[in-house]
Amino acid sequence: MIPKPTSTIIAVYLQDVCILKETIIHHSTSNDRIEDQVELRKKAITQLLIDVGINLSKLDAITTTGGLIRAVEGGTYIVNEQMYADLKNNYNGKHISNLGGLIAYSIAADLNLHAFIVDPPVVDELENMARISGAPFVERKSVFHALNHKAVARLAAEELSVRYEKANFIVAHLGNGITIGAHQEGKVVDVNNGLHGEGPFSLERAGSIPTEDVLHVAFSKECDEASFIHQVTFESGLKGYLRIDSLDQLLSAIEKQEAQTLFYVEAMAYQIAKEIGAMSTVLRGKVDGIVLTGQLSHVNELVASISKNVQWIADIHVFPGDYDLVALQSGTLRVLQGLEQPKRYFE
Repeated sequence: MIPKPTSTIIAVYLQDVCILKETIIHHSTSNDRIEDQVELRKKAITQLLIDVGINLSKLDAITTTGGLIRAVEGGTYIVNEQMYADLKNNYNGKHISNLGGLIAYSIAADLNLHAFIVDPPVVDELENMARISGAPFVERKSVFHALNHKAVARLAAEELSVRYEKANFIVAHLGNGITIGAHQEGKVVDVNNGLHGEGPFSLERAGSIPTEDVLHVAFSKECDEASFIHQVTFESGLKGYLRIDSLDQLLSAIEKQEAQTLFYVEAMAYQIAKEIGAMSTVLRGKVDGIVLTGQLSHVNELVASISKNVQWIADIHVFPGDYDLVALQSGTLRVLQGLEQPKRYFE
């Protein structure tokens, strides 16, 4: 189950086979109380499953994307009371992903099952050196597309016939936000914080920008903190330069060979390649593969431009889109089959 701002994506798996996938549209708003959102979505999910003939009593587990909980290492976690409380109270920030664990916990409780999350966005496996920002009052944090990162790294490892836990990869998730991580033998030891403003610019995020200049703009405009954060998070990147904020718009502009569009796509590729190069130094050049994923990896021109700049480091593996549902299924199946032990969240 994957909650989105106005929808919930659900899937039912029989072992490795997806037997149902649906997107449920909700007529709710971001202003709804979290309790109301949980109840509304729970009812819609359970009713759809009943309507299509899924016997709820035959389910083995309910699994969802993790939210902004406390920092944890990667893995599959049981949603317990402490996690439920942290999600409900937006412990590490307010985000739509926080709804997933709340809904899963409620459905699972009714069915006497475990609810799980897999590789939440606050997976923190950083080396201590990577936490240093340069400003003693700010520590670098690990916030990234952990679920998709680890899923596609495992797929790349399969292509190379090696275990993820024994290989080194650089994974670049290219979406509304861009996160690029150094995966060292199953741990993401460094990654840019795409949520809070590090790394390359993306469809709508500014990425890393000169500190003094941004402070000057913020104070000279006399804007409030929330408005300025919104500006650099949702109104910058390609949206700020070109008023392009969707994959379809970008592909259409590229097809027309618009010079300005091609320039900024090349600039984005330049910044992505530069970040990949930085992560190669974290791994001391011992890189088994570079993995490109996320919706922007559908853009052939972007992938080609990135590849020409980094292919000397390692072979490129491209997995367009996201593999979140597959990651949830495989993380849960590894636990149900006894290949991994479920992890406990701050009990």
